Parts: sequence; structure tokens; C-alpha cells
Amino acid sequence: MRTPRTRQAALLAAAALLTLTACGSGDAGGGDGGGGEKVTLTYRLWDEQQKAGYEKVMAAFEKANPTIDVQIELLPYDQYWTKLTADAVAGSAPDVFWMTPTQFPEYVTKGVLAEVKVDASKYHPTVVGSFTYEGKLYGVPKDWGTVGLLYNKDLFKKAGVEMPDKLTWSPDGGGTLLEVARKLTVDEAGKHPGEDGFDPGKVKTYGFGSWNHYQTQWMNWVNSNGGKLLDKPFGKYTFNDEASVQALQWGVDLVNKHHVSPPASQTNPPTGKITDMFTAGEVAMFPANNALLPFVAPGAGFEMGVALMPEGPQGRSVNLNGLSEAVYAKSEHPEEAMKLAAYLGTEEPQKLMADGGYVFPAINGLAQGYVDYWKAKGLDVSPFLEEAEGTTFPLPVTTGFTGFETKLNQIFNEMYLGKLTPKQAADQAVAEGNATIQ
Repeated sequence: MRTPRTRQAALLAAAALLTLTACGSGDAGGGDGGGGEKVTLTYRLWDEQQKAGYEKVMAAFEKANPTIDVQIELLPYDQYWTKLTADAVAGSAPDVFWMTPTQFPEYVTKGVLAEVKVDASKYHPTVVGSFTYEGKLYGVPKDWGTVGLLYNKDLFKKAGVEMPDKLTWSPDGGGTLLEVARKLTVDEAGKHPGEDGFDPGKVKTYGFGSWNHYQTQWMNWVNSNGGKLLDKPFGKYTFNDEASVQALQWGVDLVNKHHVSPPASQTNPPTGKITDMFTAGEVAMFPANNALLPFVAPGAGFEMGVALMPEGPQGRSVNLNGLSEAVYAKSEHPEEAMKLAAYLGTEEPQKLMADGGYVFPAINGLAQGYVDYWKAKGLDVSPFLEEAEGTTFPLPVTTGFTGFETKLNQIFNEMYLGKLTPKQAADQAVAEGNATIQ
């Protein structure tokens, strides 16, 4: 599951959806006409690496359904949503396409997505919940990715530190995470935070990567401290409550108070370099979605490990972000489109994608193939799977998030820079966010 990376495309898509009409591209009630007549479906995705796996998946589908051809259409992520919205407005959207939780509300409330009928109990419940609207499912669960703690084993060995079985944190600075991060943070003179002579302006290696990234960072702190992002699905933002603000303060303190994380001037989006710092061996621990592994692992010149995310005062709660196979509500071939989407939600294709190391499959019980794939490459990714079996939460599922995202990051950039207090930033962000909800 690949995470969204380009915000301008999301803004353009959100704006275009406001003008979406009910126009269609043909007779939504008809099938392929029967009689063995060939039907061509368009399947749209954005991940070039996964496209290779889906070519095998579609070949198997076409073999079992000789009257259906599937054309895979690959678009770069920064074009995907803009084109999808334009196509939906024009009534010519692809028959089946990938959908994310944050984009889902904009499309489902505009009537773009068709309800799907599958056995929801066999899929990860967080993914199912992410694509449920008014009690109905509008997307066949495809996969999931979750947040784990990548770490540099070489830096741990150099510092004489072992990764604990369980890392913990609390807003007041207690817990093992900060303790370990201090031991791994060293300045050019070999000093650690808290030691006489330590220079936070000349740090050679940071113990932890805390930065303004909602999916892998502060939303996890908020939920693990008992805060809430939304009052309910399709509801209002609430992350300016006391528990949430304490969690935000913790993330900022790792940078500006404890000096175990790089300054926000180096890491703030959209131009931050935190991932490059990790792969360069300048950051020892780095929370990341497992979808980042194909982009990080090949370039890492060190032995990398994966650990469980730290437990907060309310335990461990991690973001689990899944995709679904969405069916266009006005497809010219609704029966065939539904047949394809339903097939993609079965064991055969999801196991193929898992065994190829592409994604964790949404179907429960099929994840071992993904774990085995990465194990063969020398990386134990089982902590991701263990976390997925615990307490997880989706990204905010409510209207307006795609338009709010840029403003949210702008506000929280100021917070990480120390120009706004966490309370000021949270109050401003919640007010701005709730104003975008339809």
C-alpha cells in the first residue's frame, strides 16, 4: 500500500469534485450484451511496481473469463486523482480503480462509487471500516500498510545499545524510547544529550526521526495517548483535546527539547530530507509505513531492522492504511466490473500480491507470504503484522481532508519549528479542518 505523496493533486481533485454532476458514460444498467461478445474493462492504478504483479493477476482473470479483457492503466500518483476526478465529472471514469481512505469520502458522497457485496468478515476490520458509508461497503478491500519502527542495526552496535523488546513513551519524557534515543544521539565531539558540552547544533547522528508527518508520526502519538482524531467516521476533528495536545508536545519535544531528532528546518514537508537522512545513516530509528521498504531497503548501506512502534500511556495504537478496489457507479459494464472487483478480493490474487512482496493482503490469514518474501531478503517484517493484529486506526475518514491536508501541514510545520505551541496549532488546525467538512 503506497502512501499519498503529492498534495497539489489532492487539492485539484477535491475542487473538481465539488462540480461533479450525475452524468454517465452510457447505460449503467446493461452488461456486455451476452452472446460471448467481448467486453473491455479499464483498471487504473498508480504503483509501477505493483503493476507487474497485477499483470499476472489480470492474466488469470481473463483466462477464467474469456469474454472480458482488462486494460491496466498506470498513472503517476500526482496525476491519478486529478484525472480520476476529471473523468468522473465527464462520466468516463475507469471501471475499477484504487481508492484510499482519505479520498473515499469525496467520491462516495458524490455518487461516484458503487456498493459492493462481499463477505466483509474475511478482511481486516480497519480496512473495511475505511470504506464503509452509511452502513454499506463501497470498495472491495485490497491491502493494508501499517507503521513500524525501522532502525539501523549498525548504529545500535556502534553505540553498544540493544533494541528493547518493548519501547515505551510518555508525554513527560518517561519511558525507554527517549532513553535509547539519547544513547544513539551523538554530536561531533562524541557527546550525548544531557552530557556537559553536548552541542545540539552539531549533531552527527540522531537517535530518532520525529517530524511533521501525520500518518507515521503525530497521529500515532495522539491515539496512543488516548486522544482522538475524529469524533466519528464522517464526523468532526477533535485532536485539540488535552490528551492529543500532550501527544503533539511529545513529538515536538523530541526535536526542540530533548534534541534526539533533527530540527524541523531539515525535515518539514514538502522538502524535508528525513528519509534520506535515515538511509544515509544519520538517524538511528525511523517510523515508516511498510510501503516504504522497496524504496528504503535497496539504498541502505547498513543492516536494517524492524521493531514495534513504541507504546504510549494508553498502549500501542498504530495507523493502518488500506486500499480498496473501487467500482465506478456509472460503468458501461457494471456486471463485468463487479466480477473483476470481486475476483480481486479473493484469495488467489491477494496471495499472489503478498507472495511477491508487494503488499500485505486485506484478507485475514494471507500475510505470511509477504513476511516470507522480505525474510528471504534478510529483513524480518513480522512486527508490522503483529501491530496489525493489535489496536489500529485509519487515516481521517471525513469529507474535506484532501483540501485540508496542505493547510494542516503548514500549521504543524510552524509547530515543529517552535513558532506555535501544540495547543495553538491544534486549535487552529481543528478549526480549519472542521470548516472544510461538508
